[in-house]
Amino acid sequence: MSDNKDQVETTGHVWDEDLKEFNNPLPRWWIWTFYATIVWGIGYTIAYPAWPLINGATRGVLGYSTRTEVADEINRFEEMNAGVKAELAAMDVTEIASNEAVANYAIQSGRATFATYCSQCHGSGANGIAEGNGYPNLLDDDWIWGGDIEAITYTVTHGIRNEEDPDARYSQMPAFGDDYLSDDEITNVVAYVMSLSGLEGTGDAAEGEVVFADNCTACHGENAEGDIDQGAPNLADAIWLHGSSEAAIETSVRQGPFGVMPNWNSRLDEAEIKAVAAYVHQLGGGQ
Repeated sequence: MSDNKDQVETTGHVWDEDLKEFNNPLPRWWIWTFYATIVWGIGYTIAYPAWPLINGATRGVLGYSTRTEVADEINRFEEMNAGVKAELAAMDVTEIASNEAVANYAIQSGRATFATYCSQCHGSGANGIAEGNGYPNLLDDDWIWGGDIEAITYTVTHGIRNEEDPDARYSQMPAFGDDYLSDDEITNVVAYVMSLSGLEGTGDAAEGEVVFADNCTACHGENAEGDIDQGAPNLADAIWLHGSSEAAIETSVRQGPFGVMPNWNSRLDEAEIKAVAAYVHQLGGGQ
């Protein structure tokens, strides 16, 4: 806005005598700065990848690539850690904790491996995301197949009930709703299982205890405390893999849950498997 209103033309936008849009020229420094940014932008698109094409983008005369830069950084760190990684791969998993340098590397790299490959099911915090969704919480001390470092390493290596690895851990709960038990027997055994954790079902828990003794103790034990050797969960610790509601437990009894974990020996190398096992083991629930 000019102080001398009589010497500056307006753009034609006039509202009243005191409110007019004057046509003041831009400062010369601003104009040259604007031109400089145009020149810089053109130069940038010539020097660096910029214009999208059908199968990529212009490469630029400097040949710069962010992918190459990231790959170089990854290679640099891999070279830095090559020695300790080789030591980890050759080391027995039971010895990792006694070697401070290897243990630190294993936990840090294992955390990254877990975030990349395991968090989708077990959650970023390894807590199973939500109770009852069928993905075990790895922070507690309830281990279906064992929670010592060797057991965890085996589970990570071969997985559970997958069809790719012949050494995968395998067990199967019968679907008791398929002509094994009557509806009343299922309702009663569900009530008994719920009573073990202080919950109450609609069936007769005393009758359900008899059904449990006849059909379930072979895997879950007489006290329903499970058997880690065959992957039978502890039913008396108030930790529920597939949910604690009466409907959820009845579904498990009727259908027989059949969770699958992939074998990671086809995707991860020896050091990565040991690293993620060490990371999981030290989260708090490892035996």
